[in-house]
Amino acid sequence: MPHAGELPRKLGLLDSSAIVVGTIIGSGIFLVPNLVARSLPSAAWILAAWLFTGVISFFGALAYAELGAMIPATGGQYVFLREAYGPLLGFLCGWTYFCVVIPAAVAWLGITFATYLGYFLPLSDVAAKAVAVGLIAVITLVNYRGVTLGAAVQKSFTLMKVGALGILVVASFLAPPHAAAQVPGAVTLSGFGVAMISCVLSYDGWVALSFVAGEVKDPKRNLPRALALGVGLAIAIYLLANLAYLRVLTVAEIAATPRVGALVAERTLGQIGGSFVSLTILLSIVGAINGWAMTAPRIYFAQARDGLFFKPFAAIHPHFQTPYISILLFGAWSALLAVTGTYETLAAYAMFAAWVFYALTTLGLAVLRRRQPGRARPYRMSGYPVTLAVFAAVATGFVINTFIATPGPAVAGTFLIAAGIPVYLFWKRTT
Repeated sequence: MPHAGELPRKLGLLDSSAIVVGTIIGSGIFLVPNLVARSLPSAAWILAAWLFTGVISFFGALAYAELGAMIPATGGQYVFLREAYGPLLGFLCGWTYFCVVIPAAVAWLGITFATYLGYFLPLSDVAAKAVAVGLIAVITLVNYRGVTLGAAVQKSFTLMKVGALGILVVASFLAPPHAAAQVPGAVTLSGFGVAMISCVLSYDGWVALSFVAGEVKDPKRNLPRALALGVGLAIAIYLLANLAYLRVLTVAEIAATPRVGALVAERTLGQIGGSFVSLTILLSIVGAINGWAMTAPRIYFAQARDGLFFKPFAAIHPHFQTPYISILLFGAWSALLAVTGTYETLAAYAMFAAWVFYALTTLGLAVLRRRQPGRARPYRMSGYPVTLAVFAAVATGFVINTFIATPGPAVAGTFLIAAGIPVYLFWKRTT
């Protein structure tokens, strides 16, 4: 039994791996290949971009695996930052994630779900928002009633989405390949960089497992294994999907087609292709939302226990053993963003803010190794310090590039993070 104020460890290796895979794979693999092909007019370079960014994401996951095995506490990234740099940076991470980063992503996923549901059932704007809110509400209730139920939903939808993608890949390789000759266009460093950004965002989500580190069984073994298995499987799925797309479509067709997955399905599965892809995207979105709803509220729960967030967020349901207040308010805030449409503005700088903390968290591993060399580390990051340096360089480059390419969202994201400083000082003064 857990001690008072702790959440029980109920998540096994399969549960944890499903969180990683299910949260990473949303609708991106069906849409992002279009953006990549517009920047890289070469099949080989397209695959290289997906592989390279997958490996970078894997390096980041390895850093989180060492941190999670060393500090297997609820709140994950928030706790890692607190341990490495002090409570202020930990608070700013939680503040930013609650205000913008994850609720905006959940709201966007909810609206996207309603958009694809419209393939089967035409929806007005009001009805679409109602569907998005309804989906967020149902998933919130599922996770309110227990992490085991949330994990069962996660495993089910992850299995269904992976199975559906598998069908699409197999159908693509069984269908006749396109007969058009492809002449690779010129590939530039800036084009590869733009494509890499799109791919990196498609891999986002592996960080979610760290938030529930305090509920993973045998975390010293299962956290590193789940992160490696989950990110590794995502890389394999993305590469296979792109190979399938490139077999059926030319690079030029992919670049000209916003909904690449749908066109591939129509050519390989016939009339049911569009319906099949729309259904697959719906399954993918449910799994992604559930993954965030399971994990993100644990950040605010951990903050509240440290006296750095509203006290009710630290409450544990006496029967379901979940941080139910944190889950309910996270769901309500996400639904509000979906209804008002403000998620569209917030999403523009949410990823900038997220990658600021990804960079700081992974660099925090080096800080803790230097400051606490004798601390038990059941898993040590493979390839350290090279793998850490590569990920940190890419993450820092992403942040700098955002300032250069889209200074508006970058500045807004910076102000949002900085706005948490007076809030932190207020909480410190009142606790």
